[in-house]
Amino acid sequence: MTAAEKKKYPPIGQLVEVDGRDIHVYTKGKGQNTIVLMSGLGTAAPALDFEPLVNELSKNNKVVVVEPFGYGWSDVTSKRRTIENIVSEMREALQKSDIKGPYILMTHSVSGVYSMYYANKYRDEVKAIIGIDPTLPKALKYFKEDTPNIPSLMSALAPSGLARLALLTNPNQYLSLAEKGTYTAKNLKMTKAISSWKGYNKNVIDEAKELNNNINKTVDMSFPSKMPVMIFTRKIDKEAKEGKSNVAFYQNQLSHVSSQKLVVLQGHHYLHWTKYSEMSKYVNDFIDISINSSIKK
Repeated sequence: MTAAEKKKYPPIGQLVEVDGRDIHVYTKGKGQNTIVLMSGLGTAAPALDFEPLVNELSKNNKVVVVEPFGYGWSDVTSKRRTIENIVSEMREALQKSDIKGPYILMTHSVSGVYSMYYANKYRDEVKAIIGIDPTLPKALKYFKEDTPNIPSLMSALAPSGLARLALLTNPNQYLSLAEKGTYTAKNLKMTKAISSWKGYNKNVIDEAKELNNNINKTVDMSFPSKMPVMIFTRKIDKEAKEGKSNVAFYQNQLSHVSSQKLVVLQGHHYLHWTKYSEMSKYVNDFIDISINSSIKK
């Protein structure tokens, strides 16, 4: 079934060779600003998951989704999922796709850690950062939490066919929690197929295991003060222990940034499943105020 599905559902973007293997790069739209969407841990098919948001943002911007190794139509690699490897692979994929920076990095969940590294390591290549409920390096210490633990045995799900069986018995657990019609029928079929091929493969498992090391490498980093940063986060009624909250945490992380905005929305951790239209308006306004206006000056 996997072989048949791969013929039926070819990549929607282009494949570029990085370290001898293929990375899938999907691009849509035109504009003076290039938004690079970065997915969270375990999002099986990022280019498909971001589709509603891509459709909205691409009306005014060039939007790119680079699917890391182990995700979507990209190959699986044997290289460790260190932050250095993940970021360098993405940079090379963008360069080989002739997608020039500086970029606006729009990061979901764990990729917030990668964007922090990218912005500090390659400052001239990043124009701004926009987070979608992003994980930031100092969050674990602030909330006194541990990194997620995914058992290594989970990597056998896709090769053994168990991932496909799980999708047949409980597909809603692996698909977006969006209103009917948000995603096309073809998108959902492709998402289910790719989840069967790639569900919790060894790259995803290794990324989870490497997360603590990647956070330790970036925990002393902060957003560059002159780099525009906007963060979307969820409205959570119940506060964490000691009165700590996600809103308070993000406010602290943004306090030194000269051009910054925090937007609180009601929704799931995957805010772009339901708030893609609203988010797109905020993004375009933020770009006009914080980026385009400074360019005109």
